[in-house]
Amino acid sequence: MVAVVVIPARYRSSRFPGKPLVPLNGKPLIWHVWEKAKKARLARDVLIATDDRRIYRECLDFGARAVMTSDAHPSGTDRVAEAAKGFEEADVIVNLQGDEPLIRPEMIDAVIEALYDGRADMGTLVKRIESREEFEDPNVVKAVLDEEGFALYFSRSPIPYNRDGGGLPAAWKHIGIYSYRKEALARLTALRPTGLEETEKLEQLRALGHGMKIKARQTRFETIGVDTPEDLIKVGKWLNSYS
Repeated sequence: MVAVVVIPARYRSSRFPGKPLVPLNGKPLIWHVWEKAKKARLARDVLIATDDRRIYRECLDFGARAVMTSDAHPSGTDRVAEAAKGFEEADVIVNLQGDEPLIRPEMIDAVIEALYDGRADMGTLVKRIESREEFEDPNVVKAVLDEEGFALYFSRSPIPYNRDGGGLPAAWKHIGIYSYRKEALARLTALRPTGLEETEKLEQLRALGHGMKIKARQTRFETIGVDTPEDLIKVGKWLNSYS
């Protein structure tokens, strides 16, 4: 399979305007993400897709491939789908968020490998939840999987529920990196949102609601997205000890 990583990056973030260009350890945030993606063994190419000329020029300056996309896209997935049309040879498209500077190349490879299962339309990653605080946090999305690693459901609620009480149940944190078969990505962006997606505010529920199959690979690595200036400080500390 030929896999391509597309990194969507927009300037007008409601919580953190200009986020892709903010400096982190001397480099723009988006540069860190691009550097990690370039090290993935299974990725043939890496492209940054943006709707802003400032981000586009900065990416070209540090040597990245970049493309301008529409500023009317409702989500990063739609931006990735537009950019993916330029890769006729690609079988797999990876959607890597531009605010994930702690992503590891091994995680990108793992999400591509999820599509080695020919039954899967999409791939993603999960990590074992290790604390009750994380389990009960609505900002931590939980994934429920079947016996073969296919997603049954995603929720902000603490699931599965341990009816007999006791300790923390076996639960999985969803890590929001996705791989798509190219035709599955085109199909997904053409589908209407579902009621569950609109209730939980989780786009992956659209895929499940319309019968698409999502294969999850387990990872031991942690990652932190940069949503606020406070997150940037936290991530900077992690990068200093990155190994």
